[in-house]
Amino acid sequence: MELIRVPALNDNYIWVLADNQHQCIIVDPAQADPVLKIITSKKLTPVAILLTHHHNDHTDGVKGLLKVFSTLPVFGPKETIAKGITEQVNEGDNVAIGQFNFQVLALPGHTLGHIGFYQAPYLFCGDTLFSAGCGRIFEGTPEQMFQSIQKIANLPDETLICCAHEYTLSNLKFAHHIWPENMAITQYLTEVTTARAKQQATLPSLLKKERNINIFLQCDNPELQQKLKINIPNPPLRAVFTLLRQLKDQY
Repeated sequence: MELIRVPALNDNYIWVLADNQHQCIIVDPAQADPVLKIITSKKLTPVAILLTHHHNDHTDGVKGLLKVFSTLPVFGPKETIAKGITEQVNEGDNVAIGQFNFQVLALPGHTLGHIGFYQAPYLFCGDTLFSAGCGRIFEGTPEQMFQSIQKIANLPDETLICCAHEYTLSNLKFAHHIWPENMAITQYLTEVTTARAKQQATLPSLLKKERNINIFLQCDNPELQQKLKINIPNPPLRAVFTLLRQLKDQY
């Protein structure tokens, strides 16, 4: 498989995953034109579009792609019905086309119906988990987002986090603000600052890496809890997560 990162809008990434038969799936097309340019240049044939949630910066390219590929199936949660899906999918469903076989994961929080698509090692998680951070909670609850991130955390170390935005640098700045003594975060902040100055992408990210530099995956860490001034033993992890998310919102 070849994973292709397609920049769009200000900081979006559209993902294209191609097999060795030159067939591909397109994930969260914010725009049609960048995708059409890539698949034309690489002589790829799209076989499906996958949508993680209903926000326009993940769905606005569907219409333009369907003008060119009118019979292309579009898979997504119920909340994307108005965005052009032809196949509604839910937790536990599989999207199987040719060499592609994605497991659908319910990942509510950012939106109520948010889903992810997982085919090892690729996880297309939309706006749920970012590198060094997580998505804002617009429709769901902190409890839902915490559970969604726990579901991702239970995947194998070699999982590639294919999220939809280049937010790594800003997320690391917040993490460093919260936990300046964490050397893994400090070192990666330096690396990413250099990479972004050269306009290099930081995604996809390995889940193994995220376990070390993403504070939203470390709510059980006593040192982090101390930094958050949580002084009770064994606090509820969802409460730690909720506080972190509130602090990030205010940062």
